[in-house]
Amino acid sequence: MKTIQHIFIILLISTLTLISNTNAYSQMNPLMNLPEYTSFEEIPYPFEVHKVQLSNEVELAYVDQGTGNETIIFIHGLGSYLPAWKKNIEVLRNNYRCIAIDLPGYGKSSKLPHSGMMTYYASVINELVDSLKLDKVYLAGHSMGGQISLVTAIEYPEIVKALILAAPAGFEHFSAGQKEWFRQVMTLKSVMKTPVEAIQTNLYYNFYKMPEDAQFMIDDRIAMRSAKDFEAYSYAVVQSVHGMVNEPVLDHLEEIEQPVLIVFGENDNLIPNRFLNPGFTKKIAEVGHEKLANSQLVMLPKTGHFLMFENPEGFNKAVKDFVK
Repeated sequence: MKTIQHIFIILLISTLTLISNTNAYSQMNPLMNLPEYTSFEEIPYPFEVHKVQLSNEVELAYVDQGTGNETIIFIHGLGSYLPAWKKNIEVLRNNYRCIAIDLPGYGKSSKLPHSGMMTYYASVINELVDSLKLDKVYLAGHSMGGQISLVTAIEYPEIVKALILAAPAGFEHFSAGQKEWFRQVMTLKSVMKTPVEAIQTNLYYNFYKMPEDAQFMIDDRIAMRSAKDFEAYSYAVVQSVHGMVNEPVLDHLEEIEQPVLIVFGENDNLIPNRFLNPGFTKKIAEVGHEKLANSQLVMLPKTGHFLMFENPEGFNKAVKDFVK
């Protein structure tokens, strides 16, 4: 475990050294010259944003597009936001009511400190369903959002009709030592001080081949560093990592009786964790598939972790076939 930490520190130092000459780097890299947001409210979104007041002074931002007999609630992953579902909402709103949210601490939602626990986020989803007076819904979760969806189905089965899991977290087993590594590596300082080049590399790693129209994710992540609510966002990211580690769902998957669609990219660089559990994505996907009694698994070729944005055609088709 110490060896892994040493490697991480060496890589971080190397990255910092590489960009130390900021004047030269700014000329070579236009990412250094992006506008600076003063608030997350300035981040451009592709759809009209609504807000709903929940308990504990939580104000949840969401978009609400389309109509239909079925409602899908889209839950983003770690460090992300609701625009990540842009290419899916644009198509699926023709058949279904599509509601995408910013989790508390993220995007345009309120950023009061919270536990980051998966059960906390599940309670937010439950309260949202109640506040919007929705019937049973489909939960579509990406990465951490997938783990939140699974926990919601366990904690509040009465509101969940089915699950749509896009490269979900939660299928991978981590030992006690590995969990402690996550806690030590993911700190408030490390999130807030992530260098520009590392931000760019981290986003690239989410794709098999990053689409040009995904550049806004990198631009927004860099531009938001100057926002007054950036520290609160960074805190939410750290708490979310701790929440995933502290509330694993793997041993509870058998409790889920609803239909489940599992979609993974065959070339996912993040699942399994390449540092801790090197191996094949399909093997991890099959672990969840076997434990979820009423599930189907779709593997998308030449597709990475951010599958719903990189391969929206494949993902949207899988969703429509599943809902039918």
